[in-house]
Amino acid sequence: MQFDLIGTILWPLKWAVELVLVGWHALFTALGMPPAAGLTWVLSIIGLVLIVRAALIPLFVKQIKSQRKMMEIAPELRKVQEKYRGKRDQLSREAMSRETMALYKKHGTTPVSSCLPLLVQMPIFFALFSVLNDVSKHAASGVGGVGLLTPELTTEFYDARLFDVASMHVNLVTAWSQPDGQVTVAILLTLVVLMIGSQFFTQLQIISKNLSPEAKTGQAYQMQKIMLYILPLAFIFSGVFFPLGVVIYWFVSNLWTMVQQFVVIREMPTPGSDAAKAREERLARKGKAIDSSGKVVPIEKYEAEQQRLLEEAERARAAAPKRQQPVGKQRAKKQQSAKNTGAAGGPAGSPGSSPAS
Repeated sequence: MQFDLIGTILWPLKWAVELVLVGWHALFTALGMPPAAGLTWVLSIIGLVLIVRAALIPLFVKQIKSQRKMMEIAPELRKVQEKYRGKRDQLSREAMSRETMALYKKHGTTPVSSCLPLLVQMPIFFALFSVLNDVSKHAASGVGGVGLLTPELTTEFYDARLFDVASMHVNLVTAWSQPDGQVTVAILLTLVVLMIGSQFFTQLQIISKNLSPEAKTGQAYQMQKIMLYILPLAFIFSGVFFPLGVVIYWFVSNLWTMVQQFVVIREMPTPGSDAAKAREERLARKGKAIDSSGKVVPIEKYEAEQQRLLEEAERARAAAPKRQQPVGKQRAKKQQSAKNTGAAGGPAGSPGSSPAS
């Protein structure tokens, strides 16, 4: 028997995916929905999305914080890059890498942190893909999945049809051979387009509204703009091979991300971004503002804080030692000569001056 490394790695995740699917399926059938109906299994897949995305909320919060920190250190990163621009020797590359990592460590962030939700979700996505892919052969063999997906449930899942037409396990390649293949292809194409469109719109609202002017001049911004158009192209090709159940999962997950991003951009925008200015205008109309700690306070309290900060800055400026203005060499010689002359003659009535006769 050949050892299946991928299957072994995905086994715990497939077991968990089956657990959630079967749990939601049992709930909906208990509410009176037909066990083999396409809508019952579609709602079970949507339930899987809700469970997974709710579990990822802490990682999403960490992602937002990491993205903010990456934007904050972007000017410092550009200075490091400029410092080593054109230097291709090994020592310079190592020094640049050390300084870059030191910046990440100082601010408690890494580029990977901003991708955590996607990285964590991808194995679950592949596990669902594997579960749906196995439905056909398991139903034909009369066996179940790796966990709670029994042979009976596997058969019900296999027989389920969305709109009484499209099976959960078919993709655009295999749909043509199905009964009502053209309708199935139309359903799949529509959902793939919606999946790609929701992905594009979610990324677009980030780079159009939630980036500061400084961030829009950095290399990371240019990469985001490129990815905005590259990712949809990747999903066009991969979407051809996604089973209908996976397309539904990804589309609903994109809808969750879209709503989540909308709330974050509206209520917790990046400082200096267009979204932040729009929020300040909304708060101003309500007689509120954001204080130095980021809290929403009444406008009177905000103005009092600004006045206090201004006074503290003026006192600090007054207490600071005055900086000596730079002078030219000729002027410096004249000042030194005048000082020496004054010291030699001395003031009137001082020792060294002759008394009046």
